[in-house]
Order: sequence, then C-alpha cells, then structure tokens
Amino acid sequence: MSPSRSILLVGEGNFSFSACASQPDCIITATCLQSQEEALRHEGAANNIQTIKDSGGNVIFDVDCTKLGECASLKGCIFDRIVFNFPHCGRKSGVKKNRELLKNFFLSCIQVLAEDGEVHVSLCNGQGGTPADQPKREWHNSWQVAAMAAEANLILSAVQPFEREKHQNYKCTGYRSQDKGFHVEKAVLHVFTRSLPYTSTQALQVEENIDGEKVHYNIPAELSDYSFRSFLCPDSVHPVKLVQDFLLEGLAEKWSVSMTTETTPFLLPARHLQTCCCDIKSTHCYWIHVLQKDFASDTPTSTDKQNDKGCRDTEETLSTSCINADKDDRVRSKGAGSLRSTCSLDIDPEGESGLYLLRPSLLPQLEELLTKKEEMMNDAGSYEESEVNKKNDELEENKKKESCKGCNGFTNLLYGISGVVFRNTPINLWAQPAFHEFLLRGVFLSECEAIKLLGDKLETLLRPYGVSLVTEQGGLRLIAQPMGLLGKVFASKSSNNNSHVRISVSLNVDLLAVLLFSIPDWRLLWSHDPRFLKQFSLRPSPGTPFRPFSLYPEHFSFDISFWTGPTWVEKKFHAVVREASHGTVEQVKLIDTFSHPDLSQTSYCYRLIYHSHTHSLSHTQALQFHKHLESLLSYRLKVTIR
Repeated sequence: MSPSRSILLVGEGNFSFSACASQPDCIITATCLQSQEEALRHEGAANNIQTIKDSGGNVIFDVDCTKLGECASLKGCIFDRIVFNFPHCGRKSGVKKNRELLKNFFLSCIQVLAEDGEVHVSLCNGQGGTPADQPKREWHNSWQVAAMAAEANLILSAVQPFEREKHQNYKCTGYRSQDKGFHVEKAVLHVFTRSLPYTSTQALQVEENIDGEKVHYNIPAELSDYSFRSFLCPDSVHPVKLVQDFLLEGLAEKWSVSMTTETTPFLLPARHLQTCCCDIKSTHCYWIHVLQKDFASDTPTSTDKQNDKGCRDTEETLSTSCINADKDDRVRSKGAGSLRSTCSLDIDPEGESGLYLLRPSLLPQLEELLTKKEEMMNDAGSYEESEVNKKNDELEENKKKESCKGCNGFTNLLYGISGVVFRNTPINLWAQPAFHEFLLRGVFLSECEAIKLLGDKLETLLRPYGVSLVTEQGGLRLIAQPMGLLGKVFASKSSNNNSHVRISVSLNVDLLAVLLFSIPDWRLLWSHDPRFLKQFSLRPSPGTPFRPFSLYPEHFSFDISFWTGPTWVEKKFHAVVREASHGTVEQVKLIDTFSHPDLSQTSYCYRLIYHSHTHSLSHTQALQFHKHLESLLSYRLKVTIR
C-alpha cells in the first residue's frame, strides 16, 4: 500500500472543497484566514468541518497563507500538496494586489512543501495569463501566475481544466468578500513543482595527452557544463544517444558501421584547423592558453587506466564521448576568475596561445585514428578487420560486380566517431557553443554515386521529420527549419590512392534530437533535471513528442550600454554573457553604437532576452544575472557601464 499523501488547503471559505477532497489515502489539513467564529458563519461550514475531522483530517483557523512558516500549528509539517483555490485579495482589488498575493503565497508555501511536492492553484479563466486561458487576457491585465511562482523557484509543470463535477458538494464563495459564489466555468488548475537551483559555473582544469606530452589547460567557464556529460555511453537513454542509434540502425541496412572505441582529447593542435577543417573559420574556435606541458610518461595515469577500462567494457558502437562518469581524476575545479587567462580569440601563431584549440570538429581525430589503423594493419601485413583495400581493388578490376548488398562502386564499411565539439558563436536561438557531432567516413570509387547513395539513405531516414537535402558543390547539406544546417555530406581525395574518394558525413546530433523529439529548446538537452531524461527511460522512437516539464516560461528583456576602448572583440562579450546568465540569455541584439568624436571610445547598446526551459526564471533572478553581467564586463573586458 502506498503511503498516504499529506495535503494542505489554504484560503478555505466554507470548507466544502476540503470536505470533498477528504479521501482514505489522504491526510487533509484545511486552513482559513478567518477566525473560527467567522468561519462558522458560512453556510454549511460546520458540517464540512465535521466531515473533515471524521475522515482523520485537521482544521486550523487564523492561518495566513503568505506566512505559513510562521504558523505555530504547522511547525515541523511538510506537505506533498498545497492547494489554493481561486485566491483573491477581496472586494475590488486590482491585478497588482492579486499578483502580490500569489507571489507571497508561493514564497511562503515552499517552506512547508516536500522536495517533490506540488502546489495547485485554481484561477478563473483569463486570470492566469497563460495560453491555457481561452481567451487569453493581455499580459499586463493578468495575474501572471507562472512569473509569480518563479519568484519562489517554482515552475508551471501542468495545466488542466478545473473539474467542478468531481467535487459535487463544492460551493465556491467569497465574491467581493461576500458569502456569494462566482463563475468557475472554464477555470484552470495550475500545477507547480520545484525547479533545480542555479549552480555557479567554474572553469575546469583538464590534463590530456597531446602528441606525447601532458598538456594542462582550462576549459572556459561558459563551456564547463558541456564537458564530460557522457550522453553517448552504451547504457545512456539520452535523446542524443537515441538519435545516433536510430541513424546507425538505418545506415546498417546498407553498410557496416564501425564506431571507434578510442577516447580522444578535447584539445586539438592548431595545425589541424588548416589541414582538416578548412571550412571552419579560426574566429569560430575557442583558442586555448596552455597552463603547463610535461613529457608524457609511458606509465599510464589514473585517467588513462579509467579510459582504457571504459573502452574495454563498451560495445563496438560506443562513441568517443563515453568518458568515465567519475571524472574527479581528470577534471579539477578552477575559479571562474581564471577564464580571462584561459580563452583567447587573438591567435598568435608564434606563441603558446596559437598552438591549441578546443576541437571544432572530430574530423582531424578521425583522420588520425584511421591513419594509425592503416599503418598498424600494413605493418602486420594484413587487414583482417575490414579488408577495405582488398574490396576496393576488386571493384577497380570489375566495377560491375557487387561489393555489398547490391550496391556498386563503394566499400561496405563506414568508420564512425562521435562526441562533443565546440564552436565560438554569437548568442542566438540556434547557436550552440557545444554540440555532439556524429562523423562517418568511407572510401569509394565514385564520388557522385556514393554521395547520392548516402544522401538518399539519410533523406529516407530524416525526411519524415522535416529534413531536406540541398545539393552544393562537392556534396550535400541537410537543412531543417527553424534551426537551419543540421549536417553535410562531402568528399575529398584519398591520401593513398588518387582513384579513390573519401566521403564523409557530419551530423549535428543535438539539433536532430531537438527535431526528432519536438524538443522546444536545444538547451534542454543539457538539463540536469531528472524529469528530462525520465521521458526517455523507455527509449521512445523518433517522432515521440517531448512533454516540457516547465510550461510557458516568461521572457525578460534588459538593455545594457557601455563604453569600450579602441579594440573590441564582440565574441568575448558573448562569452561573458553566457557565463553570467548561466545560459539563460537566448538572444543578444546590437541595437545602437556611437563613436565619440574626440575620444577613442565607442558606445555599444545591446538588448538581452532572458528565457529558460530548464529552470524557473523570475524577473528578480534575471535582473540579478544582469547585474552580475555588468560587474563581470567591467572586470573582465574593462568596459565602462553607462
């Protein structure tokens, strides 16, 4: 038998709702603001109170719902549900007073609410100010219930019609502070739950082996939450992993796909940017100042042992982003103040700052892994694992023969790698500073035929979800609205055989997950809230829509103006915004500039839109983030706030 739920009802009038709510599996505590003498004047109140007590409930008078923590009768009590039906300040009080009532109630009730408890607030149609109201009032004329709850770190998790028919004996009273009823037709029940608190962001100090050297560096604070999340480990039910598995299963109908099991570092020598990532601009990369470099010992470190064990324990399809969940040996917290010396957009090819960058793509690492594999196989005099070279030689001798499953002119094996990559992009709705790239590579005889076959297969898999393929010179682009580019198919000459062509497929699995599961915001993919992953615990198939656990979060807009010196790098500004706002700023718009005619200074004015689907975000919290941003800009970028 499940334990009984403890329910607190506040603001009761004649206690008819509390009497209806009394059930064997519920422990009811019904309260009202009035004294016992005043409450008993309501018609039927005495009988309803007796019904509550007969069912094991409790009735308390003189309880101010905005000061529940101060009520002596509730000391030490924790409730699974707190119910406030049709709150109102009384008489002809306006929306501002009722908003204040709601805010103070929410701030009060969290003091006696269980960690996984719910707050139920029923409002007349139009009062709440959410799309659930039909018709919806103008925002300024509503009670803004979701925004008021956010002040107490609560999120609106569900809305549903107020079912009067379930409470046949319920008689609403209190119209203009009188013993009169009011209209509850089309009334809306709002269900609120706790939000996870915001946690401070810090730069992460990382040690990795790069070209035989141990390199110590900092991952910038605004990227720290995008690192070491292990979304792609074998037992993961994260939607990014589900989408990758969906793609692998579909591609396996025509090709064998071998996913690498080797872990690869986040840090990338800068030379790879020109050799393998020529289509990625250097200004779109996170350039890294190395803190320390040591000659790498042949003795494996604790990190190496963990990574080796993690790889041995995985299945063949494990992606490179599978990193041991216990990252304490690899990552050590560093103060957020070190960001200034960690990330630089000024590339100095002759200096330390120009030697390394956070990987903007996995292509260089896939190239390196395949080169090592080929060298090892050649040294051993065999290619037992895949026999790619042998199959390609056979195709050259007889192109009319089928090499794999009836498809001419290409190898039957694709090599794959996946993991998180980093892009230094300005803040806008679909700009991701980090995302998971799924990269495939095969060697083919015919460029056009191979691109067409791969494109046709991807189109078959993804067209039902709104993805279209656009032909471009040397390949294809995968496009969907509103996010834009999702991936591409492109070709390059094979390094060891000019008659062969290397065809690569690069896909942004994060945006595909957003699209295939109808997730409203890519930032939800990085949520720590267990309610996010809970929806994917049964591994739903693509096309199953995600149900947001935070409904109708509010947008807050703030402007910021400041004077800069003669040099100004806007992307440094965006990096500080991401850090100061905990990722809650979804858009940054430059709305005005002014250059002083006599001083070497320029004034910039930006408009920032704060919005979060992962946490509660109140006006107070957004303003606090904004004030923190002003402080960080003054300290980090040496600007003068206007």
